[in-house]
Amino acid sequence: MSASIPSTAATGPTAIERRFSSLKQQGRCALMPFLIAGDADLATTRATLLALEQAGADLIELGIPYSDPLADGPVIQAAAGRALAAGTTPGAVLAMLASLAGELTTPVVLFTYSNPLLNRGMEAFCRDAAAAGAAGLVVPDLPLEEAEKLSAIAAAAGLDLILLVAPTTPPERMARIHGASRGFTYLVSVTGVTGVRTNLESRVEPLVQQLKHQGPTPVAVGFGISGPAQARQVRDWGADGAIVGSALVKVMAQAHEAGEPVAAAAGRFCAELRSALDH
Repeated sequence: MSASIPSTAATGPTAIERRFSSLKQQGRCALMPFLIAGDADLATTRATLLALEQAGADLIELGIPYSDPLADGPVIQAAAGRALAAGTTPGAVLAMLASLAGELTTPVVLFTYSNPLLNRGMEAFCRDAAAAGAAGLVVPDLPLEEAEKLSAIAAAAGLDLILLVAPTTPPERMARIHGASRGFTYLVSVTGVTGVRTNLESRVEPLVQQLKHQGPTPVAVGFGISGPAQARQVRDWGADGAIVGSALVKVMAQAHEAGEPVAAAAGRFCAELRSALDH
């Protein structure tokens, strides 16, 4: 059984679908780094986005800072706190992203929560996000039962609404989520919030295969990937993409504290991940 979500987007594959299709033809696993917009400021974020693209990122997940990030662990919570303290707003994030038109070609997936989205209005947010150049949207506290409306609105604006499944999601519900997700399905590799883990949960590997047998939508694994070795492990499990958040955010914070160029540090770490996924 799969949730039925009408497709109102323009005909043809989306930017995210095209990227995953190209990678599949090359036999490569997508690298998707995650960072918080505005940490330490939006100029740093802008430079980092370009550095990540140059270092081999296939897609980039860009978090809009929020005061009550339920899905995020301490590293990303701290980054969101720094970004909010610096005055970062959703509108400023979208304006920064729009300024990269013609420079950044990597598809950007916005990560936000329901309250900021509802505060701006679903239609207005999706319209503005697409106009700024975003390709997709992740809303971790949006349940499947409420995804149908937002997915249709997002599709009409040209955005893919990406849904999440966890190791604890019941099989029947997992199949429904996978069928409803657009662009790719986000498989959470751990039970709990984001954060660097020493070991990934062994039960994730069969879940990757289970999802891939349930439909053609690509599967990307995130939450807990701490470095090149775990990114490679995710690839070997057969996942179509590896999402690396807390580990990158930590590298960026350490560079900032040391007075080193943050974008360059992020680029070096991304290049290490890229090399691990390609060899």
